[in-house]
Amino acid sequence: MGGTETAEDFTGRLGVRTLPGRRPGTVVLAVTGELDHDTAAPLKEALAEQDDAGRVVVDCSGLRFCDSTGLNVLLRARLRMLDGGGRLDLAGLRPPVDRMFEITGARTVFQVYEDAAAAFADPDTPAAEGP
Repeated sequence: MGGTETAEDFTGRLGVRTLPGRRPGTVVLAVTGELDHDTAAPLKEALAEQDDAGRVVVDCSGLRFCDSTGLNVLLRARLRMLDGGGRLDLAGLRPPVDRMFEITGARTVFQVYEDAAAAFADPDTPAAEGP
């Protein structure tokens, strides 16, 4: 991914690292562990700090579990980003988490990439993000 880690929060079962994206105005939030009612606060806070970013890619490749609370945090953040002219995409959904997104229909709401590198390689990203 390149770049340096700019912030990290790890509360028990959930870790959230904020990394610069590959393009100006982009941010990657690398999430690890379990995202549920008891652990959602660090991700919620990290997403709120990025409301002004043009694009946030949530790298879920280290996420082992996500319940409805975690899903709602991501959905609300996506709506805030859209309202502000940005976007929130997901990358690296592992089978247990991917299945939950599929069952709930949330997978069709998000742009989902195989990994963060694929998210930044997508030719359909807005031109405003730069080359």
